[in-house]
Amino acid sequence: MRIGTLKETYIADAALFDSRTQKAWLAVAAALLVLFPFMASDYWLYLACLVSINVASATGLNILTGYTGLVSLGQAAFMGLGAYTVAILQSKVGSPFLLNILAGGFVAMLGGIIVGVPSLRVKGLYLAIATIAASFIAHFIFANWKFTGGTGGLSVPPASLFGMPLDTSFRLYWLVVPVTVLMLLGAANLFRTRIGRAFIAIRDRDISAEVLGIPLLRYKLLSFGLSSFYAGVAGGLWAYFFRVVTPESFPLLMSIFFLAAIIVGGMGSILGGILGAVFMTMVPELLKLVFDLLPNSAEYTVFLSPVRTIIFGLLIIGFLVFEPHGLAEVWRRIRRFFHLWPFRN
Repeated sequence: MRIGTLKETYIADAALFDSRTQKAWLAVAAALLVLFPFMASDYWLYLACLVSINVASATGLNILTGYTGLVSLGQAAFMGLGAYTVAILQSKVGSPFLLNILAGGFVAMLGGIIVGVPSLRVKGLYLAIATIAASFIAHFIFANWKFTGGTGGLSVPPASLFGMPLDTSFRLYWLVVPVTVLMLLGAANLFRTRIGRAFIAIRDRDISAEVLGIPLLRYKLLSFGLSSFYAGVAGGLWAYFFRVVTPESFPLLMSIFFLAAIIVGGMGSILGGILGAVFMTMVPELLKLVFDLLPNSAEYTVFLSPVRTIIFGLLIIGFLVFEPHGLAEVWRRIRRFFHLWPFRN
C-alpha cells in the first residue's frame, strides 16, 4: 500500500506513471487491448471501435469544459468538420489515411478557434448558445454545399495500410484504438505542463489568472483549438468506421451526448472522460437489449430514441445532484477503500 508520494527529482515529480503498481496495471491493460480483437466477436469489436471514437471526442470536450471551464455544445459540429475533411480527401484526393486524419483535426481546430473568439467576452450559458449557433451554421454548410455532397452526404472509401483495406471491424480496431490511446496520453501529459495549468487557472478564476499574467484570449483560443482538434480526429475515425458522412450524422443531440458523458464520468479528469464515454455508449445498447426482451418488441422500437434522450437527461440531473464529480470519484472511493481496508476510511 502506498503511504506517501515523496519525490527526490523534478523528473520523478513530472512522471506520468509514478509507481510500479501503475506501470503493472498499464502493462495488463495494454496486453488486454492487444488480445481483445482476437477473442471478441464482430459485435464487440464494433462496440470497442465506437467507444474509442467517443472517448477521443469526450476527452477533447473535457479539455475545454472540464479543465478550462468553457461550456460548448458544438462538439458534434467539429466532429463533422473532421469527418467531411477526411471524406473529401479520401474520396477525391486519395491521400494516406493518417494524413487525412491529421488534416481533419487541423480543419476542426481552425473552426474551433474561430468559434472560440467570443469566449473572451461571454461565458457560461451565453457561450453555450454561441456554440449552438456555430453548430447550426456548420449543419447548413454540410447540407447545402455541393462540395460536401448536400443532404446525401459523401461515401468514404476504406483506408488502406500497405495495400490492405481496413474494411472490417477487426482491421479498423488497429487504427481506431491506437490513435485514441495516443490522444489520451497526450491529454494526460498536457495538464502537467504550463499550458494545462493555465487552463485550470482560467477555470478556477479567470480574473485572477489574468492578474497572474496569463493571457486569457490566447489560452482560451488554444483550449478551443485543442478540443476541436480532438473532435476532428474523432470525426475522421468516425468517417472511416461508418464509411458514409451525412449532415444528419452530427446532430445537436450528439453534442449533448458528449456533454453528458463528461458530466457522468467526471469533469476535469481524463479518467472521467473515459468512464463517461464508455458508460454513455453502453446505455443505448442496454436499452436495445431491454426493448428486445419485451413482448412485441417491434411495436416499441419507435420509442427507443425518445426514451434514450430522457435517460440521458435523467443521468445528467442525477449525477449533478448526487455525484457532481462523476464516476471518476466513485472509482477513487473504491480504490481508497481497498487501500485502507480493513481500517476505516
